[in-house]
Amino acid sequence: MSGFFSTISRLRWIQRWSLKRNTLKETVMEHSWEVGVIAHILGCINNQLFGGNINADRLSTLALYHDCAEAITGDLPTPIKYYSKDIERAYKAIEKDAEDSLVAMLPKELQERFRPLICGNGISEDEKKFLKAADNLSAYIKAKAELANGNEEYILTVNNLEEQIEECGLREVDYFLEVFLQTKQKSHEELLAVKNQRAAGVPIDFRGMSHLDIIKTLRAPRTDTNKVSNF
Repeated sequence: MSGFFSTISRLRWIQRWSLKRNTLKETVMEHSWEVGVIAHILGCINNQLFGGNINADRLSTLALYHDCAEAITGDLPTPIKYYSKDIERAYKAIEKDAEDSLVAMLPKELQERFRPLICGNGISEDEKKFLKAADNLSAYIKAKAELANGNEEYILTVNNLEEQIEECGLREVDYFLEVFLQTKQKSHEELLAVKNQRAAGVPIDFRGMSHLDIIKTLRAPRTDTNKVSNF
């Protein structure tokens, strides 16, 4: 009997972000699912909006397996993983051993089918770029959620991820941020106008506002009992 599935299923118990205080727990399995969804969306955006031909289904599958070795190694936080060249080399060797062990757990007739997914063999440079972008976007969503919960430990993390996301230079990522995350925050003057609107009892349309802008608006005092419109 193969132990492959039972081993990778342990990803549901492995926590990420272990060096930080967290208001929201996240497992490697949850992260892998989210990266898979984001990668698929980015691929579809590439094909449908920008005339690309990247395989969105393959991107999603690669993303699902991108951290599967952590079922054996556990999640090593990025600051430790890249603390020094010696640690980075050592971790890559451990990671490769874990990947090879996972492949070896599969029936022989399936091993070569899964090896590229688990070990990352044959991934093109374009695919790597999209996968890295999806990985960063997933981390960004988590970090922004922590900030929204008042966890200031994630301020630097959000700033670093925003820089990395911007540096990737993918139009697909810009579209994703604008359409699916609506991360663009309003100026102080715009927020003040919305707060005055709320204070006057005028229903507010929250669509297109960032989570932080919504929170700031809801903290504004109101002068009557008119209800605020839903999303």
